[in-house]
Amino acid sequence: MIRPGLLLGIDDLDGLDAVVVDTRLALTGATGRERYDAGHLPGAAYLDVDDDLAAPPGAGGRHPLPLPSDFVAAVRRAGVSRGSRVVVYDDGPGTAAARLWWLLRDYGHEDVLVLDGGLAAWTAAGRPVSVDPVVPRPGDWDGSPGRLPVVEAEDLADVVRSGVLLDVRAAERFRGEREPIDPVAGHVPDAVNAPLTENTDEVGRFLTDAVLRRRFEALGVHHGAPVAAYCGSGVTATQTLLALRLAGFGDAALYAGSWSGWITDPSRPVATGP
Repeated sequence: MIRPGLLLGIDDLDGLDAVVVDTRLALTGATGRERYDAGHLPGAAYLDVDDDLAAPPGAGGRHPLPLPSDFVAAVRRAGVSRGSRVVVYDDGPGTAAARLWWLLRDYGHEDVLVLDGGLAAWTAAGRPVSVDPVVPRPGDWDGSPGRLPVVEAEDLADVVRSGVLLDVRAAERFRGEREPIDPVAGHVPDAVNAPLTENTDEVGRFLTDAVLRRRFEALGVHHGAPVAAYCGSGVTATQTLLALRLAGFGDAALYAGSWSGWITDPSRPVATGP
């Protein structure tokens, strides 16, 4: 069932007039582009998280928000126009697709949906994939950022003082026991660990709205108090922002720099343990 501005199921895509975009991201092994070339939803364009949905790494972390001109050009290249309905997908749990979902909404394009379960759900349903190159007719889409809340490193103390800062990485990374990507292990002091894997079921589909609501309430989220989320680089945290929307908590803030941005300043404190 389509949840406007949020999700749609595999069957909902049948006959839907939409621009479909693959945003698969791979930290190891074959690249997202290579995975796309090996098989994608028929007619789907591809946008690369590193090249199209982020600026180069730096003080803003491993995946800073993209320059507006670069992002607009990429979205047009994918065939998106002002009136397009856009469907985005990744391998399954929405961890990369939600980045494009969030960016489009931040730029003022509300008609964007994440395919629930992504490619994994698509193939599990026996649907075909294609290896045919897709070269969309360029769209005329335009937009500018600023519709959704974003926090910076200096804002996080206020968030934890009066609300909840969610760290959506795996528990062992949050505790500082294991850090496979960034040079410093640990978390932002007073953040609450909320692993994003608990937003979806075993096949990568989002849990029901009611279950997600109970989960976030148990983590201290409630209406009227600020909520922000971060991950390693600002990409996968958007999946939790989508889950918060599904749960009825509206638009929580993204700490776009996330952990990789926080640790670029050695004067910032680092916490370890639970």
